[in-house]
Amino acid sequence: MTPLAAVFGQPVLRMLALLLLLLGGFNAAVYPYQSLIAIERVGLSPTAFAALLALASAVAVLTAVGFGIWGDHSGRRRQLALIAACCAATGVGLMWLVPGPLTLMLAHGLLIPLGSSLFGQGFTLAGQEMAADPDLRDRVQPVIRAAMSLAFLGLLVGFTFAFAAGLDVMSVYGVACAMGLGLVALVLLSWPADRPRTAIAPQGAALAAIARPAILLRLLLLGAINAAGVLYMVLVSLVFDATPGRGPGDVALYVGLVAGWEVPFMLLLPRIAGRMDRITQIGLGTAIYCAHLVLMPLLAGSGLIWVLPLLAGFGGAAVLTLPIAYYQDLMQGRPGAASALIALQKLVSDILAAVIFAIGMALGGALLTAILGTAAALLGAVGLWRADRR
Repeated sequence: MTPLAAVFGQPVLRMLALLLLLLGGFNAAVYPYQSLIAIERVGLSPTAFAALLALASAVAVLTAVGFGIWGDHSGRRRQLALIAACCAATGVGLMWLVPGPLTLMLAHGLLIPLGSSLFGQGFTLAGQEMAADPDLRDRVQPVIRAAMSLAFLGLLVGFTFAFAAGLDVMSVYGVACAMGLGLVALVLLSWPADRPRTAIAPQGAALAAIARPAILLRLLLLGAINAAGVLYMVLVSLVFDATPGRGPGDVALYVGLVAGWEVPFMLLLPRIAGRMDRITQIGLGTAIYCAHLVLMPLLAGSGLIWVLPLLAGFGGAAVLTLPIAYYQDLMQGRPGAASALIALQKLVSDILAAVIFAIGMALGGALLTAILGTAAALLGAVGLWRADRR
């Protein structure tokens, strides 16, 4: 069975693809512009914004770990998914209706991070549905993840034209609110009912499994790799805003093109899985993605900037999707704990990116920040390769 046939042929996988499509639209409306809105519109300093990123990461990881372990313990995944969807919709709705410093802190520091756990919960459900066929799981999950990038492409291309026509950048929260309400409706109507549990998984055992040194080492290394992606999302609007002749429309087009190129490369990943091991794919993707990150501030004023989304799409397809199956294999039999590792990885990535952002912007600006992020990601890729080779 081909991955696309599996997705379209199974109701739960179809629902998850739609969920990732809506979640991708939500993220496309919020994350590319959060640094611009926080610093230029609301008035936060770069240091305060870095602190907000760290707060958001802490909330996101505590929620995801708690929801993941509790989902394994109780089996009440639908209820937890509904809570996450409601938090996401409420956060962006508040920023749309009553924007300001306090609302920004509440939305981006608490509610939106709570909602971000929906990503891991979706792949937990996907892992459950395909637990009997790990090979099919590894081929299907990139296809489902591609729906998220497809939404990025469509929405951000639309923003390109909307901003050119005079749409205010704060309107992104209205679009995100519509996506959030769609997520709430989808979970209510289509998320499968919780399955009765015959045994309760010990929560302490799940925490002990996550805390094993071999797991934590790989978590830190993958977190360093993905810090490059966090820095890209933070820097892109600032780099374009500081470049003469560029503006929000260019940000939307650039991020949309990156997401657009991710889609075909994610669909191609299952074809090369048998020819190149997962760690090599992650390392190659990291190197290509880092080339994009460093070149972005250098080429922002040049027409060559529009070549870089090809590099970002190729590299991002590997570093965004392959860790999902990697964690599921590390935590066999504990799908919720595997999704918790995704959130813990994001915490490592966000905190490392926040530190690099604060240091890089204070000492040298966007280019130095990108160089520092590249160094951290490449060290993470080399460390992961050595750890797994042992």
